[in-house]
Amino acid sequence: MSAAQIIDGKKIAADVRAEVAAEVARLVKEHGIKPGLAVVLVGEDAASKVYVKNKAEQTVACGMNSWEHRLPAETSEADLLAMVDKLNNDPACHGILVQLPLPKHINSEKVLNAINPDKDVDGFHPVNVGRLWVGERALVPCTPTGSVILAKSVKPNLSGMDAVVIGRSNIVGKPVAALLLRENCTVTIAHSRTKNIEDIVKCADLVIAAVGIPEMVKGSWIRPGATVIDVGINRVPGENGKTKLVGDVAYDECAAVAGAITPVPGGVGPMTIACLLRNAAQAAAMQAGVKSAFA
Repeated sequence: MSAAQIIDGKKIAADVRAEVAAEVARLVKEHGIKPGLAVVLVGEDAASKVYVKNKAEQTVACGMNSWEHRLPAETSEADLLAMVDKLNNDPACHGILVQLPLPKHINSEKVLNAINPDKDVDGFHPVNVGRLWVGERALVPCTPTGSVILAKSVKPNLSGMDAVVIGRSNIVGKPVAALLLRENCTVTIAHSRTKNIEDIVKCADLVIAAVGIPEMVKGSWIRPGATVIDVGINRVPGENGKTKLVGDVAYDECAAVAGAITPVPGGVGPMTIACLLRNAAQAAAMQAGVKSAFA
């Protein structure tokens, strides 16, 4: 039986969506602004179709406008860029998300960089990356934002904490490190090639694991009482020939030592769409030049 507090990502994500719905209602009532989110899906990737459907349902549930643009897999890069340009120039559309992965004949980086940074609800545009690192108001990637919200659900004030981020991706590792610096944490970024990684992690009050290696982080690495946020989602062989989902953390081992820990599934995962909606509401306020509840 684990000693750790289990951080309920589903409940906290529901709380975030409720905050978004309240912010949308305020923007409509006080400023006549109804945030709108456009999602572009190219091709027939099954997982992406489910994800886009869930996004659309939750966008509408929060009171926002939702548009889905489904394009065939053979869509040219030029046609996709034209779609992005059209959405950039649509004043009713406040957020644009191009669902990844894109077909191989399309340059994903070129497409993502074509999105107006003020409508970049994924937070991947270099302008938003730069704004985040220099401390300006920015649209920040959703999973890192959700990870920090989960950490703050355990300890609302992270100031002065020693945090170790395991992973250096542009999607999670680097932006979550920047967010933790904003929270006045002392931040170490480790990764799969870090020497003596166990000793480094053991010094941490807060561990955010986003390295993409199933159950890499062992219980012996965790400082007693530390908060562990597991961003990893890995499919591994399970019983009876089926696969199962595991994180980047050996859950049972770490839960026996940690003060608080996120499960997989049900931890960071639900926060990603919730924080996407949060970004869409923030983007609408930013574009109108009015105060946002989220920035």
